[in-house]
Amino acid sequence: MVVVLSEIQMGCTALGNFKLLSFDKIPSTQDYAHDLVSAGRARDGTVVLAAAQSAGRGRFRRTWVSHHGNLYVSFIFACPERDARLSYAIAVAVAETIASFGIHPTIKWPNDILVDNKKIAGILIEYSGRFVIVGIGINVNSNPTVDRYKTTKMENYSQTPLNELLARLMRNVDTWRRADFRRVREHWLELAACINCPVRYHGESATLVGINENGALVLRRDTRYLLVYGDEIGV
Repeated sequence: MVVVLSEIQMGCTALGNFKLLSFDKIPSTQDYAHDLVSAGRARDGTVVLAAAQSAGRGRFRRTWVSHHGNLYVSFIFACPERDARLSYAIAVAVAETIASFGIHPTIKWPNDILVDNKKIAGILIEYSGRFVIVGIGINVNSNPTVDRYKTTKMENYSQTPLNELLARLMRNVDTWRRADFRRVREHWLELAACINCPVRYHGESATLVGINENGALVLRRDTRYLLVYGDEIGV
């Protein structure tokens, strides 16, 4: 059921390059987007928004606690083939959106946005048919207690109306997704909290030292440098 949200007053609305579908509560914006693709109803620029989720998820289907008061959204874009550069553009877009409220975020590879070394937002990118689905969750008015890492919320730093947050996020996603990757790469490296982080590649340790112009990760193992893509390594 599409409803009008209390703060983000939109039901099914066309906004610039996007068509927004907003819900009070659904199991998962990401799963709903996948269902649109499966049913042949997905269109480039469709955005699925929920005020809350009963089965929100992150990478490896980990639970994403999704109470009312935060931002949960999935963007659907036409994408005939995988593009390793997209994740960097989206991370920069989310970080820039948070920064626009006077907050100072950093990006932790592969999908986290941090403030004061605490997770404030996460990104989930999944491919489905001819589309890519970009899920974004931002802690605005609450943050979950998680055993694996520390979390924080935007309310600790700035007043953040959800409707304005969404509007800025949509503009930034549109802008950075279309930007020249040299600009994306430069800004990602400026914001990166994960340079010189340890990773696992083919079961052995290595150090993440950067990304190249094609979106490949640059790893160092002893005195050797390796170019790999994100789905080939673990943290």
